[in-house]
Amino acid sequence: MCSLETYQIDLKGLTEDESVREYSLDDDFFQALNGSQLEHGSLHVSVSIRKTSGFFDFQFHTEGTVTVTCDRCLDDMEQPIASDNRLMVKLGDTYCDDDGDTVTVDENEGMLDLSWFLYEFIMLAIPIKHVHAPGKCNSAMTQKLEELSGAVRSGKEEAETVDPRWSKLTELKNKM
Repeated sequence: MCSLETYQIDLKGLTEDESVREYSLDDDFFQALNGSQLEHGSLHVSVSIRKTSGFFDFQFHTEGTVTVTCDRCLDDMEQPIASDNRLMVKLGDTYCDDDGDTVTVDENEGMLDLSWFLYEFIMLAIPIKHVHAPGKCNSAMTQKLEELSGAVRSGKEEAETVDPRWSKLTELKNKM
């Protein structure tokens, strides 16, 4: 079981101007997060924290893979992830993360939980379209999809089904 306390950063306790934290995220990390859409993955995250006057500059470098569902065949697939993200953190009166890439942490508490930020950066690195490489999809599902979509047509049949509005527009275009 993964303890999310591992991802707590004590901002007041940072003594060096720059420090680095390394995290290995696996299935336990995703299961520990409430509301996570991902369940499986293996990622390495390197977090560089630079302390400046009034701000903490967090640089995240993430590499690894997550398991997502293929949009075409609905089988699980490994999706490679590689991303670099930045987060600015400052101490203030109350916690606030409404300001884009800047987060304000309560000065009295001084703790920043990175777990949800790590998850969001991973989710943002996943492409919108999840599709296996050509030829890697489940062949039975691909065949059924082609049958039901009517994608298998002859060139002659497709030429006959051209919408007449498009043919008129093509004629107008050819006159110019």
